[in-house]
Amino acid sequence: MAKRDYYEVLGISKSASADEIKRAYRKLAMEHHPDKHGGDDANFKEIGEAYEVLKDEKKKAMYDQYGHAAGAQNPGGGNPFGGAGGFNGAGFDFDLGDIFSQFMGGAGGPFGGAQQAAARGADLETSVTVDFKEAVFGAERKLKFNVDVRCERCDGKGAEPGTKIKTCDTCKGQGQVTRVQNTILGAIRQSQICPTCHGAGEIPEQKCSKCFGHGTVKEEVELTVKIPAGIDDGATIRLQGKGGAHGKGPNGDLYVHVRVKADRDLSRHGRDIHSTISIPMAEAALGGEVKVDTVDGKVTLKIPAGTQNSKVFKLSERGVPGLGGRKRGDHLVTVMVEIPTKLSTKQKELLKEFANDSGKKRFW
Repeated sequence: MAKRDYYEVLGISKSASADEIKRAYRKLAMEHHPDKHGGDDANFKEIGEAYEVLKDEKKKAMYDQYGHAAGAQNPGGGNPFGGAGGFNGAGFDFDLGDIFSQFMGGAGGPFGGAQQAAARGADLETSVTVDFKEAVFGAERKLKFNVDVRCERCDGKGAEPGTKIKTCDTCKGQGQVTRVQNTILGAIRQSQICPTCHGAGEIPEQKCSKCFGHGTVKEEVELTVKIPAGIDDGATIRLQGKGGAHGKGPNGDLYVHVRVKADRDLSRHGRDIHSTISIPMAEAALGGEVKVDTVDGKVTLKIPAGTQNSKVFKLSERGVPGLGGRKRGDHLVTVMVEIPTKLSTKQKELLKEFANDSGKKRFW
């Protein structure tokens, strides 16, 4: 598949300033980072590759002139970038692991901080179903699920108590290994988490007899989830640190997807609740009072004389509260006037008399 234009990858124009390039990279890197829920490793690498070129004035100028196939497209037949492979040598030999490190706060990265991010536990997903009224006023649900928890015997170290932990021979304590891939752009070095120590940089001489060196064991846990008042169908609650454990790093997160059961009589539109009631024709003409079902129970609604079909009445602050305790919405009631399909002789006479008195054109 053809490589995308670097400016297109970052969503910027060719005239973008250095600050605009950096801001675009930071925003996209946060969105697509593989350790983030919903992140994408391929997109993250593509973003890092584009940024590595466009942030450097010389590399950017060469890319603007020759594009991706730099060496092959040189009109003079030579390689204008030095070295044997496109952008390498004096031009373009970059390390995707360095880009990863910059995003996570590496020593020259845009966010500052530690050189290598600590590995973390797995994120988990589950779902709960609540009734319509529970979504309006809030509720609680108990969840039971199997999850990796930190091993109590070794305290997550993975080593049998009393034994030593040694430096990983595979990565020499770095927690990551690097491989070099030759491409049209030159040599690209890509860093990956060490498959032996899984990023820890060290391994136990003798594995824990309970977790077998993993630092975690699978257990069933029970958790009470608070469903906030005003939550809508399809919303997701993030419970930080309630996901899978990691031997030494922080726990992952638990994402709870909320499903709201539909109500037979009530529907929701934003923070407003809608419902429909039917009233007799005589009541619409003469006025009266009706009981309306709301999430707060039955409420009396006054029907003024002469109410027309499909008239909408508002019950203020009888709707859904905004998340965080904001003001409630309204309950909007649509009134449908019932037209009788069968009339007695007396009713017909009374309606004819009414029509005659009203001066309306008659059809009988």
